[in-house]
Amino acid sequence: MNRRESLKAIGITTLSAGILLNACKSDSAEAVSKIADNNPDDNESPGLEEFEKERLKKLKSEPAFFNEHERNTLILLADIIIPKDDVSGSASDAKVIDFIDFIVKDIPEHQIPLRGGLKWLDVQCLNRYEHSFIGSSSSQQLEMVTDIAYPKKAKPGMQQGVVFFTRLRSLVATGFYTSEIGIKDIGYVGNVPGQWTGVPPEVLKQYNLTNV
Repeated sequence: MNRRESLKAIGITTLSAGILLNACKSDSAEAVSKIADNNPDDNESPGLEEFEKERLKKLKSEPAFFNEHERNTLILLADIIIPKDDVSGSASDAKVIDFIDFIVKDIPEHQIPLRGGLKWLDVQCLNRYEHSFIGSSSSQQLEMVTDIAYPKKAKPGMQQGVVFFTRLRSLVATGFYTSEIGIKDIGYVGNVPGQWTGVPPEVLKQYNLTNV
């Protein structure tokens, strides 16, 4: 199983049904915006209670949680996790950063671990390469990520980075595979009409029904 297949598994097992249903129609960030833009008395968000609509509107109206440096670092990390390939676009193409920014406002428990992890990452890179993560070279960035991407292989002292990267990888996979790009990458086509061609000839032959 290659990296993209592994991430598909992570993304699929962590999908929210509500997010998935909306993401089948548009990018996950756009789906969230569409819900949040709805008026409380319209019929475009079936299944949502009034307080849920109001909460979504409130979350959307709040300023972005991540500052520019944090945002750019997350975009870079997300594209390292899910880069563009011959099958589909990258995490940034799927606007995963907008999904993550929404999630950390919706689930504040993510805020300190992610912000703290980003600071930890920059400190590590400053000590190693004398640059922040996004200021380091591509090879240095990959070297740093490799040190925290594999929990069982991580060296002592890398545990905080491992925990951070594991959380981020799950969020990136969920955001990507609930976007239009990710849905196409999975191959999900939704409900399609079937076509009945009759009982297979080998089955008819097995029961001596070929002449019926």
